[in-house]
Amino acid sequence: MIVKICGFKTIPEAVAAAEAGADMIGLNFYPPSPRCVSLQAARDICSAMPMGVCKVGLFVNEQVETILKTAEECGLDAVQLHGDFPPERVDELAPLKIIRAVGISADTDLAHLRGARTDYILLDTAVKGMHGGTGKTFDWTLAAKAKPFGRILLAGGLTPANVGEAIRVAAPDGVDVAGGVESAVGIKSIPLIRQFIEAARAASRG
Repeated sequence: MIVKICGFKTIPEAVAAAEAGADMIGLNFYPPSPRCVSLQAARDICSAMPMGVCKVGLFVNEQVETILKTAEECGLDAVQLHGDFPPERVDELAPLKIIRAVGISADTDLAHLRGARTDYILLDTAVKGMHGGTGKTFDWTLAAKAKPFGRILLAGGLTPANVGEAIRVAAPDGVDVAGGVESAVGIKSIPLIRQFIEAARAASRG
């Protein structure tokens, strides 16, 4: 069970998450987001990460050249793509791992997953005009139905209180959280991060 904690802006919070067992830490490069991080802060956070922790950059409708430059400058291992990224240009992002974010609210949305060229499909709650960070859950049985399309990361309104049930229903390959482990928007709570990881690990063990 992969655990991804997203939206870090400070070194101490990211290091604490890594020490608590997070497999992936996410850095948001989408300027309208309250969790958007500066390049310098992102570089510093990535430099502080222990070996084995995957450093993921979140981008929304960004140019390939900008993504590659940011990834090189910060030392990213993977990129999370939101919006309308041209699938024919995915290969240009190699050797970065690709997480493709897809909003979902009904069975009909599963059709968008066919032929996805990605290492992981991140399923989030579909909310018009938003790219992640909705704080809202969706029908987790839809995530279970999505498994034939690829490796699934489950997102959308997850918290320490509900992540165990989400894993039991959806059986994803991993879970992703941002707001559900914050004491205020953009400010991570270390106790909540630990509780989230513990709950996810316990559920994955059955």
